[in-house]
Amino acid sequence: MIRKAFYSLASALLLSGWQVGFAATAELRKVEITSAPQGAQVTLVLSTATSEKTFQLDGPDREVIDLRHTRRARGLRLPSADGLVTDIHMGAQPGGTLRLVIGMKGPMNANAVWLPAEDKGSARLVITLGQFVASEASTRPLKIARAAHAPGNSAREIVIAVDAGHGGQDPGAIGHRGTREKDVTLAIARALAERINGEPGMRAVLTRNSDVFLELRERIRRARAVKADMFISIHADSIVDRTISGASVYVLSEKGATSEAARWLADRENAADLMGGVKLDDKDNTLASVLLDLSQSANIDASMTAAEGVLSSLDGVGQVRKSQVQQAAFVVLKNPDIPSMLVETAYISNPSEELKLRTPRQQGKLADAIFVGVRSYFERNPPAGTRFAQERHSTIASVDSGLAATP
Repeated sequence: MIRKAFYSLASALLLSGWQVGFAATAELRKVEITSAPQGAQVTLVLSTATSEKTFQLDGPDREVIDLRHTRRARGLRLPSADGLVTDIHMGAQPGGTLRLVIGMKGPMNANAVWLPAEDKGSARLVITLGQFVASEASTRPLKIARAAHAPGNSAREIVIAVDAGHGGQDPGAIGHRGTREKDVTLAIARALAERINGEPGMRAVLTRNSDVFLELRERIRRARAVKADMFISIHADSIVDRTISGASVYVLSEKGATSEAARWLADRENAADLMGGVKLDDKDNTLASVLLDLSQSANIDASMTAAEGVLSSLDGVGQVRKSQVQQAAFVVLKNPDIPSMLVETAYISNPSEELKLRTPRQQGKLADAIFVGVRSYFERNPPAGTRFAQERHSTIASVDSGLAATP
């Protein structure tokens, strides 16, 4: 028990930014640029495939690739600017990560994929920028031979259902300047989905991606249909007192869970399975009730932990109206087995906050904050069988190895 707790502490310190030494397992040997009128490909040739993380920065526009446990080969020369690529430079980061930064002439979509090696004993990571047309042979995914018991690249993605509140004939709250909540929530939801989809190992599914009306339980159904690992509903609060401002985050209340349990038990012949594969329709009333209670209790705990992280992150964007996560019986939170939260991003009834909510800049900041909180939760609580779980296992194993090697 003491040993397990110590490993957890070491992992937490690592995730919090403490520097732990790792031996590099991959070597970056070559960097090439292939240009096209509306895009480019940057090919990285390494001694072996490794894990990577990509993200973009603006002012100026840059694509950043972090290669974990990787070092730069001696004598490696970087290519000069070509086409839409303005420059390339790299540097070592703490923890054995090698960072490559690609300057771009403007914002471009980017995609990174491991491809077959041209020579034995090497691997290629190809970063496609903008609209670059490549041959079919060059885009065939890389297959890495592994031992039968070793985790492969098939680890599933964490799926986040992002729900833009209101829509269609339901405009939601309307600000003094005519800003409609349904428009703001869709913009923030799209921005959040973009950030989630840019994170390796995560995927976003929007319950709505246009101005359409959805019944509240249809939103839940769509999240369950894609087997979401988390449900996030985006809203913008409103109140008569226009001086009130700030964000708040809600999860399901015990009262709401009780009423939903009664609904599921009364209609369990038609109810979907719980996410863990447990069926209710073939259980007697007592056992079905116990199983559902266990699922709901664990779900509320997980929702609360994730929501606390999001609320803390939102505190860095602007004022937080309620410093603690609130609990309520909102219908969209009544997933008995999917961690769910409702985020009131700001008060659209407050003139100052309404003006901010109208801007892509503020919408992006709110999306960033929610994303950071959610990613942090899954880094510490990765679902089994996901890429995040594999990476956390590798991190703990690396820390374990380093501790064992210390005299």
